[in-house]
Amino acid sequence: MVKVKLNYTVFTMQNALNGSIVVIGIGEIGSVIARAFLRTGRPVIPVTRDMDVQEKAKQLEAPEAVVVAVGETSLEPILEAMPEVWKDRLILIQNELLPNDWQKYQLDPTVISVWFEKKKGQDVKVVVPSPIYGKHAKILGKALQELDIPTTILDTPDQLEFELVRKNLYILVTNLAGLKVGGTVSELWNKHRDLAQAVFDDVLSIQEYLVGKSLDKASLKAAMLTAFEGDPDHQCMGRSAPARLKRALEIADKAGLEVPALRSIQA
Repeated sequence: MVKVKLNYTVFTMQNALNGSIVVIGIGEIGSVIARAFLRTGRPVIPVTRDMDVQEKAKQLEAPEAVVVAVGETSLEPILEAMPEVWKDRLILIQNELLPNDWQKYQLDPTVISVWFEKKKGQDVKVVVPSPIYGKHAKILGKALQELDIPTTILDTPDQLEFELVRKNLYILVTNLAGLKVGGTVSELWNKHRDLAQAVFDDVLSIQEYLVGKSLDKASLKAAMLTAFEGDPDHQCMGRSAPARLKRALEIADKAGLEVPALRSIQA
């Protein structure tokens, strides 16, 4: 009799949790995503760095989606350890993300280029609408609407690639140029435009190497500047800027790229 009750309890818990959202990494952005899905009435299951992902997957085999909200430097080990039953349910939200980052694991995730900021003790700040592509794009977009965070649903992988490169350019140009001049994005463009353009050219050459093709420079620059206008007082140099410069130069060295502006900043 006890055994029947235990089996029934497990069965009903599985039924209750199927359709839920797993969030791996409950930092500032992960917590926003979790809150957005909770507002739609979905159960949210957090997975912290101290938890065993494989064990969680045994407890919950069929969530509606699995949001990977870890930082960009932690993404690779998470994808390598991803349980098989969760692989077709992924939503990725990292910065410095490009298609090869998931394609090398034969994954086909939903991807959002996050253009809202969340800092401790502050509410969400939107720069521009966040583009989303993939099979979970609509449920993610609807969830974020509950928090008044605007999104755009993309139609093609090429559009997604453009948006990811755009975000990478924004982050790397502002962070790396900020190592030299500090200030805000509007000050960078209005007072140090030559530096900003030189860093843009170097970062674009790295992005072209990573995606394996030439990119539309004029359209990407215009899209980056639209983001500048969305939050003109955004500080250029985040705490991750030195590490980003180091990674950029490592890629440039591997690709045989000169990137003179970045090497000048390093010096």
